[in-house]
Amino acid sequence: MLKKASRTTDEAASEINLAKRLRYFEERSDAMVQTVRQLVETESPSDNKDAVDQLGTLLAGRFEALGGHAKFHRTPNFGDHLQVDFAGTRKVKPVLLLGHLDTVYPLGTLANMPCRVAEGRLWGPGAFDMKSGIALMLHAIEALRAWHEDVLPRPLTVLLVSDEEVGSDTSRLITENLAIKSAAVLVLEPSHGPKGAVKTARKGIGEYVLKVTGKAGHSGLDFEKGQSAILELARQTVSLQKLIDLKRGLTLNVGTVQGGTRVNVIPAEATAVLDVRVARKQDAAGIDRKLRSLKPFNRKCKLEISGGMNRPPMERTPSVAALYKKAVEIAKQLNWKLEEAAVGGGSDGNFTAALGIPTLDGLGGVGEGAHATHESILIFELPKRAALLAELITSV
Repeated sequence: MLKKASRTTDEAASEINLAKRLRYFEERSDAMVQTVRQLVETESPSDNKDAVDQLGTLLAGRFEALGGHAKFHRTPNFGDHLQVDFAGTRKVKPVLLLGHLDTVYPLGTLANMPCRVAEGRLWGPGAFDMKSGIALMLHAIEALRAWHEDVLPRPLTVLLVSDEEVGSDTSRLITENLAIKSAAVLVLEPSHGPKGAVKTARKGIGEYVLKVTGKAGHSGLDFEKGQSAILELARQTVSLQKLIDLKRGLTLNVGTVQGGTRVNVIPAEATAVLDVRVARKQDAAGIDRKLRSLKPFNRKCKLEISGGMNRPPMERTPSVAALYKKAVEIAKQLNWKLEEAAVGGGSDGNFTAALGIPTLDGLGGVGEGAHATHESILIFELPKRAALLAELITSV
C-alpha cells in the first residue's frame, strides 16, 4: 500500500510540475506568436536559395543565442541545411528535432496572403507547414534552459532542411546520419486534424514515369501504318487501376499525361507520371516490381518505366508506439487527450522511422490549410504543444 501511495504522490507532483510549465508557456503566448510571425514573414520557397538562406541565417542566430552551435550543410541549388547542436548535462544520445525551412509558396505570396492574427488564429503562408513547428522548437529550448540554469538537461540536435517540399534529395543522407546517432526523433511537422493528432504512420511515396513509344503516321493517308502511343498509354492507364489495394493502403494515381504533336499525326510518343503511395515496406518492392514488368498491349509499341520510391513508409512499429504512449502520458498530465493518426503524406520522419529510430511526427502546430490560401494555426494550442515538446525532450 505504501508503494502504491508513493507512486500516486509522485504522479501528483509530476502533474503539478507540468501544470506550472504549461503556465510558463501560456504567459509567453504573445512571444510565441511573434516568433511565428517573424518566420512567416521571412518567405522561403524551395526554389529560391537566397530566400531560404536568409531564413536559415536568421534561425542560426536565434538558436545560437540559446547556446547552440550552428553549422550549415552547403548546397549549390537549394538553401543550405541548418544543423544546431546543443550540449546537455546528461551523457546520453541526443534527441533530434527535425523539420524544414522551405515552403511551397512562391516569393511575393505575402502581398496577397499577408500574415495576420484574427479569430484566434495566425494566418499566413507556411504558418501551419511548418514555421509554427520551428517556433515551438525555439521556445521549448528556451524554456528548458530557463528551468535548468541555462544548460539543457540532455544533448539535443536541431536539423532544418531546405528541400523537404521537393523530395529531400540533398538532405536525406544528412537526416539519416544524424538519426542513427539519436535516441529518438521528434518531427515538428504540423499535427493532423482539428484535435491536433500526432502522426504515428505515414505512407511511403514513389514517383514513376511511364513512357510509350509507338510509330508516327498521317492520320488520313497512312492510318494503318501508325501505332498510337496515346492509345497504348490509355490502355495502360486503365490497367494500372488494378494495382490499387485500398485495404492495404496502396494507391496509384496517374497524375499527368502528355503525348502527340498534331491532331492529324498518329502520336509516336506519350508519357504519364504516376504517384504511388504504400503503407507497408514490402508493398513498395511489390509495386515497383509490377510496374517494371508491364507489357504493351500493342506489341508494336515499346514501354519504358523510370523513377521509383523516394520515401519509405513510416510504419507504426513498437518503438514508434512506445514514443507515442509516452507523449500520451505527458498530455494526460496536461489535461488533454493526445490522439494519433496515420496519413497519406510523407515527411522526413519517414526516413528516420525506416531506420528503426523511435520517431514521432506531427508535433507541430494545430491548424489547417497546408499549402492553401487559408493556411493558419490556432494560437491557443501553442502553449500546450510547447509544453509537450519540452517534456518529451527530457524524458525520451
